[in-house]
Amino acid sequence: MNLALLLPQFAPNLYDLSVMLRADRLILQDVEQWSRKSRVHRARIRVPNGTQWINIPVRTEDRKKAIKEVRIDHSEDWVTPLLRSIEYNYRNSIYYDFYEPEIKADFLSSTDYTFLIDFVLYIQRRLFHFMDLPIRYELASEVDEYTSDPDLLAERLGAQALYQEHDSRHYQRQGRMKTDPDFSHPRYHQHFEGFEPWCCLLDVLFQFGPESFRITDRLQ
Repeated sequence: MNLALLLPQFAPNLYDLSVMLRADRLILQDVEQWSRKSRVHRARIRVPNGTQWINIPVRTEDRKKAIKEVRIDHSEDWVTPLLRSIEYNYRNSIYYDFYEPEIKADFLSSTDYTFLIDFVLYIQRRLFHFMDLPIRYELASEVDEYTSDPDLLAERLGAQALYQEHDSRHYQRQGRMKTDPDFSHPRYHQHFEGFEPWCCLLDVLFQFGPESFRITDRLQ
């Protein structure tokens, strides 16, 4: 059995998706402490000269809490600049106009959410829906056998392989039995010159739309 341990993310990248698709069980670690270095609250997008982060702000007093207890900071309008960044950098993508109304409405709905995890999982589900990805996950808070020790958890669940996030040693406890999947980052045509890996799924969605499977099928 292949076990994947990932933190909740509102816009995973292709490595994350590769792990999700290979896993027999996918557990999102909502009980672990939030970290500003993680991608729970941020995602990487393509820009003319490389990449940049888009971010969901969290309340200062919640930054040492478990992910499931962290609240979104609604004290200032963060949605408008986030959507502006997406529009500025993706408006010339082939399928931007097709998905923009729904993506915009999804982010504007953030005011209906108090807790970060509820909103990021909503956005994640929407992306998976747009890309027709049948991803199933469990939350660590709902797994009776869960422990923060990845190796002990793998032992309890009878896992033969353990997958974790790429380059996550600064914010995710690493298991000794951690296995890196046979992953070669797919190269594909982006809307700016050159290719930048590690962008989030928005990059693929806006460029390939209903044909995103041409990229995601290569992950399995």
